[in-house]
Amino acid sequence: MRRLLLALPFALLPLTVAHAAEEHDHDHEHGSLSAHEHGVARLNAALDGQTLELELESPAMNLVGFEHAATTDADKAKVAAARAQLEKPLALFNLPKAAGCVVATQELESPLFGDKPDADDDHDAKDEHHHDHSEIHAHYQFTCSAPGALKTLDLANIFNTFPATQKIQVQLISPSGQQGVEVTAKAAALKF
Repeated sequence: MRRLLLALPFALLPLTVAHAAEEHDHDHEHGSLSAHEHGVARLNAALDGQTLELELESPAMNLVGFEHAATTDADKAKVAAARAQLEKPLALFNLPKAAGCVVATQELESPLFGDKPDADDDHDAKDEHHHDHSEIHAHYQFTCSAPGALKTLDLANIFNTFPATQKIQVQLISPSGQQGVEVTAKAAALKF
């Protein structure tokens, strides 16, 4: 139930941002935040009491350098390396030790990891390039003993670990309110 409550505001946010994106991006064939755009990742973050949820969605191109099924040993090694990095969210998101955050749950999903595509991706089935657009989804839930110590969310390690990621569109819900921010490697931190 809690996850549903946290997900609901995120379901509504893209609608308002999508309209603005269409105005800025009307020449691009996809005008919403759900568009698959190389170099661009999305992060939903919610802090509710002692629970911090982070949901990262990225084209596989940003994280492994390709989107096709890994068949060569080199490609398989890249997928394994990216997965290993994603399995260390405390380091990846550089959460302050003072916040006392521990990983409660984590889920990694991608066709590259052997997962089947989501059923809600069926609307793209007519697109002949659909099989070339692999996404990687990572969902983390942390329990933080001192959530007040979470003053900023520093995403620099994501840019350093996955240099093909050029920007991250962040939707953040925290006790101080709700914000939508686009961060880059040069300005990788945002305030809670």
